[in-house]
Amino acid sequence: MIGRLALVGTFLLVAGWFVALRPTLLGGSTTYLLVSGQSMEPTIHAGSLVVLRRTSGYRSGEVIAYRIPDGDPASGLNVIHRIIGGSGEAGFIMRGDNAVGSDLWRPRKADVLGTPALIIPGAVPVVLFLRSPIVVASLAAALSVYFILGLWASPRPTAEDRAGREVPAHAVDTAAWWGRG
Repeated sequence: MIGRLALVGTFLLVAGWFVALRPTLLGGSTTYLLVSGQSMEPTIHAGSLVVLRRTSGYRSGEVIAYRIPDGDPASGLNVIHRIIGGSGEAGFIMRGDNAVGSDLWRPRKADVLGTPALIIPGAVPVVLFLRSPIVVASLAAALSVYFILGLWASPRPTAEDRAGREVPAHAVDTAAWWGRG
C-alpha cells in the first residue's frame, strides 16, 4: 500500500513539474537562470537561481531576463535586468539595479526569457555540485544497482501463501525464488 502511495505521489509530483515548471527546451514556459554578477543587487544576489516564466507582455519597472540579440557584442548570453523604458517592438531599455548606466543592448519581446517567478539565493553552488560528472555518474550507478537488485526481489507467493496459510521458512519454493515458479 505504501509503495503504491509513493508511486502515485511521485507521478503527481512529476506531472505537476511537467505542467508548471517544464523548461522551454521541453516545450514549457519556464527558464532556469544561474546569476553570476552583482548588477541586480540588492534585488537579486550573485549565486542565486532564478526561475523565470514567460508572460504575454512586459512593462517599465519589471525585472526580466533576456538573451543578448544576435549580431550584438556578447550575443547569446543571458542578462537579468530591469526595464526602464522602450517597448517590446522597438526594444526595451534595460539597466541593472546596481548599475550606473543602461545596457548597450535593446532586447525585443522575442529575446525575453521571462520574469522572475522564484528566486533561490545561494543555490548556484548546490546546482553546480549536482551537475558535476561524479554526482551524475553516482546517481546513474545507484539507479542501475537499484533496478538490477529489484529483479531479485523476495520470492513470489506460493499457492499456500495466497490461501493464507503460513509456510515454514524451510519450505520456500526455490524455483519461485529464482523466478522459474
